[in-house]
Amino acid sequence: MSTVSTAFGKAAAEDRAALVGYLPAGFPDKQTAIRAALAMGEAGADVIEVGLPYSDPLIDGPVIADAVHHALKGGTRLADVFDTVTAIANAGTAVLLMTYWNPVDKHGVDRFARDLANAGGAGLITPDLTPEEAGPWLEASDAHGLDRVFLVAPSSTAQRIERITAACRGFVYAASLMGITGTRAAVSSGAATLVERTREHTGLPVAVGLGVSNAAQAKEVAGFADGVIVGSAFVRRLAAAQDAEQAIADVRTLTADLAHGVRRTP
Repeated sequence: MSTVSTAFGKAAAEDRAALVGYLPAGFPDKQTAIRAALAMGEAGADVIEVGLPYSDPLIDGPVIADAVHHALKGGTRLADVFDTVTAIANAGTAVLLMTYWNPVDKHGVDRFARDLANAGGAGLITPDLTPEEAGPWLEASDAHGLDRVFLVAPSSTAQRIERITAACRGFVYAASLMGITGTRAAVSSGAATLVERTREHTGLPVAVGLGVSNAAQAKEVAGFADGVIVGSAFVRRLAAAQDAEQAIADVRTLTADLAHGVRRTP
């Protein structure tokens, strides 16, 4: 059982959804990103997604895209990403990499999987990789004991959901709406239906992402999903902070609020 599976199991035993937080490596700088991630884990995040900065972030909205661009301009490299993963894993929080496929392919799929496992990472979330094209990753993740998280969407047919969930390990990422990442005023009305449809094909936890930004929305999603994924709201806090200390404090405060929100009972 992976650290991610353990984290979801612990959350379920406590009658709550798991809180999954996202931060890009290297933003606003390497050390602040690491400190923010550690604060996130200390304040109640069950799983942390570390974003691997990439020059063509297809599904990322302007908040995350700007942060990733800043990280790349600041010189963030793959070694820095793995260092960030190691710091989080050593602190005892389950950690996944969120990455587009090109950097994995360029590094070498088996080599990437080996390096990630050695860094303490639990696996990958791959938003632009389909199961049909994932053969090398399926083999490498099996060889190195890594989770693989694919995305289902409101447009996914039953046949498509079955194919995607069969390839997943750890949890299934339910994108609550079509489009790019970013905070929303309200949770998509189709999110609950997508979770229900997905559960018809898998016993894995289903976590909902895209649009959740506050405790009230987290509570709403926790009412029907196994996990609540929050990204842009955290990145926005980092971007708005006047200095590193404020950034860490703001991330800690938001995490604590969200961790309270994902509890199904008072």
